[in-house]
Amino acid sequence: MIDLQHNKTGISIQVGLSGYSFKVYDSAGCTASGWMTPEHLFSSPQMQKRYDEVEISMFTPKFALVPSQFHNPTDPGSVLVEVADVSSEDSVDTVSVPQFASVLTFSDSVGGSLPRVISEMVLRTDGSKVRPLPEVWYMLSDLEKIGEYNKIVASYMDGWLYLVIAQGRTLMLCNAFSAPDFTTAEYFLFLALKKLQLNPEMSSVYFRTPLDEEEEMSLYRYFKSVERI
Repeated sequence: MIDLQHNKTGISIQVGLSGYSFKVYDSAGCTASGWMTPEHLFSSPQMQKRYDEVEISMFTPKFALVPSQFHNPTDPGSVLVEVADVSSEDSVDTVSVPQFASVLTFSDSVGGSLPRVISEMVLRTDGSKVRPLPEVWYMLSDLEKIGEYNKIVASYMDGWLYLVIAQGRTLMLCNAFSAPDFTTAEYFLFLALKKLQLNPEMSSVYFRTPLDEEEEMSLYRYFKSVERI
C-alpha cells in the first residue's frame, strides 16, 4: 500500500502467472482494477504513464526469510533449496528486510517474463525503473501499517496462500501454502492461527488480493473484520 504526499501519484501492481492487477493512487484517492490477462497490458492507459511512486509485486512461493546472521551472500540459494522446489534453471535473488533483521531469498522464475516487461513499461516520474519484488516482501512491509496487536496479512493467487502473521513487533509466521481452492486456503489460514493460539474472533485479516463476495462472507463468519490493504 503506497502512502503519498499531496499532489503525488503512485501505482501498485501485482503480477501472477495468469496476469496482473493494479491500484492507482492520486489526490482523488485510489482506483483499483480487476484481474487482467497479459494481452491487455499494452492497451491499458494506466500502464503507459509515469508515477512518483511505483510498486511491482510478483507472486512466487519460492522464498525463504533468513535471519541476517545466517545469510550466506556467496550462496543465497543454499537455504532456498531446503524449503522450496528450486531447480538448477531457477534464478535466485535476495532483498533485505531490515525491520526483521532478515534477508528474503527468492526465485523470480515463477512468473515468467511479465514482471520484467512491466518494470520496463511503468516508470517513475524521473524515468527510473522499479525492481519487481516478491509479494511476501510487500506483505512484511504492510505489517507496520496495521495498528492492531494481532497482524494478519494474506494474499491468494494462482493456487497459493501467502500468509504473514505478527504480534506487536514480533514476526510469528511467513510462509506460502499450496491451496488449489479458497476453501483449502481458509483451512491453512485457520490452522496457522490455531498453532499460534490466535483467536480469529478477536482479530482482523487483511487481504492484499481481491476477494469475491462469497469468499469475503465466508471469512466474516470467523474474523472480527475482513479488510483490503
